[in-house]
Amino acid sequence: MEDLSQVLRIRREKLEALAERGIEPFAYNYDATHRTVAVAASFEAAESEGRLSEDGDGEAVWLGGRIVSWRGHGKSAFAHLEDGDGSIQIYFKKDVLGDESFADLDLIDLGDWIGVQGQPFRTRTGEITVRAESYTLLTKSLRPLPFGKVETDAETGERTVHSGFSDQETRYRQRYADLAVHPEVREVFRTRSRIVSALRSFFDSEGFLEVETPVLQPLYGGASAKPFVTTHHALDQTMYLRIADELYLKRLIVGGLDRVYEIAKDFRNEGLSRVHNPEFTMLEWYQAFADYRDQMDMVERMLLHVLDSVIGSRTVTYGEHEITFEPPFQRLSLMGGLSDALGIDVHEMGESELRAKAEELKVPDLDGAGRGKLIDKLFGELVEPDLIQPVFVIDHPKELSPLAKPHREDPRVTERFELYIASAELLNAFSELNDPIDQRQRFEAQAALLAAGDDEAQQVDEDYIRALEYGMPPTGGVGMGVDRLVMMLTNQTSIRDVILFPILRDEE
Repeated sequence: MEDLSQVLRIRREKLEALAERGIEPFAYNYDATHRTVAVAASFEAAESEGRLSEDGDGEAVWLGGRIVSWRGHGKSAFAHLEDGDGSIQIYFKKDVLGDESFADLDLIDLGDWIGVQGQPFRTRTGEITVRAESYTLLTKSLRPLPFGKVETDAETGERTVHSGFSDQETRYRQRYADLAVHPEVREVFRTRSRIVSALRSFFDSEGFLEVETPVLQPLYGGASAKPFVTTHHALDQTMYLRIADELYLKRLIVGGLDRVYEIAKDFRNEGLSRVHNPEFTMLEWYQAFADYRDQMDMVERMLLHVLDSVIGSRTVTYGEHEITFEPPFQRLSLMGGLSDALGIDVHEMGESELRAKAEELKVPDLDGAGRGKLIDKLFGELVEPDLIQPVFVIDHPKELSPLAKPHREDPRVTERFELYIASAELLNAFSELNDPIDQRQRFEAQAALLAAGDDEAQQVDEDYIRALEYGMPPTGGVGMGVDRLVMMLTNQTSIRDVILFPILRDEE
């Protein structure tokens, strides 16, 4: 490509030339009554039914879109016009447009937005094309998009685009350009939207009420995570961006809204990784008169609904794995799975013994970790990598689950499960703790961990305890990472590939 500054200068000169010719470079509107994909489909239907004109033309169409390819041939030119649905070839001919309008095409560049009015026909090579009878410049592009090299098969007309956007971080940072030149990226986000719609339709059909709870909170809780901290100046009060929706949603259960869900942004002040972004989307739901076993069934039915309605298959490819969603999913005891991996009953191991084993395995970030977190880290090191097909990891230690009810058959663990797929946690669920006395003791134990240096431990939430004292019925609750679900169902290996504008370091 030419030096970028030279290209930018030439485009500004074209902008000036447009003004000299009295052509508005930034239009106010255009009545684009047709879409590219629909035009092609309508033409093929008319062709098969014998409804074309004697010259083989279809009915007139008005299209709006971006120029993504250009080939000039003296008194004619071919371009591809792309809109939100797809693209279609446009044929510009001097004899049709007239000398002046055809000459103005010299001021059109790749990336410009134009409106085209004309009739579709099929070229000798078989490609459905719109013969432009007139065109309108809608927006002049002053910076070239990083279009890749386009190769067109001479026999089939099939176009293959080789990306001109090689730096992945630049693609994240300039998502607008990434979307503009990569139709497959646009499709990922269309699929994401359909997944979220399917989640809503499932819970609406199950009698759940969609609600909204505070993003800005006087206390954070509902998960083990470090929060973002801010100040409300008018109140002179420290506030936190929520790390989870849980405690407010369970307040609603206390209030008599017995089936609630929320799809919301949560924020955790943590590092970046393939599966972590500080701002992310969670789906949480809570159901009165249910426990964690009921929620396992709910999770299975929810995932099948999404797969059937959006993907059209219950088997998906994720990386090198074929993942099959066939209920009932496997159940694996966390303590049992880790005991098998260590060759010793984890229940019999004290904190110092667990720490020594973690240090031996060179597990990172052990500072301030108590017994529960050490168990969690060891499980992540030794067991999680082998959890490929959907599996419910159940019955977590009490120290790791301050909001879950004690297991009715083994008080050393809680009634909790996490769903793992392809070695990654997708969701977390409890038989919710509804004993306010036990809850206070759990919060106080968390506060002690916080004071000892665990900056992901939870605080004592007096208002939430007061809500429990009014009485919360038996409740099952689940929190699911929507971004991770989208990753798995669209075969994207980084969470940044399913978030339109992910968090990045400052641009140098």
